[in-house]
Amino acid sequence: MAVKSRCIDICRFDPATGWCEGCGRTREETAQWRKLTPFRQGAAERDLPRRMRQLARKAAVAPTADEPRR
Repeated sequence: MAVKSRCIDICRFDPATGWCEGCGRTREETAQWRKLTPFRQGAAERDLPRRMRQLARKAAVAPTADEPRR
């Protein structure tokens, strides 16, 4: 059975990782989701929590627009 997409309609892709900041999928995964095999969908789905944690850590240490970069 196919895995339901986690898309939350926030399609901004992190330039360093290539992951969507809303759901954690890659551009390829988002574009091809319905065509991916259930195995590939499941593999991506299992990796999403790790990707989202990494994006959250990266956002937590990124300087804001008001802070100078070091």
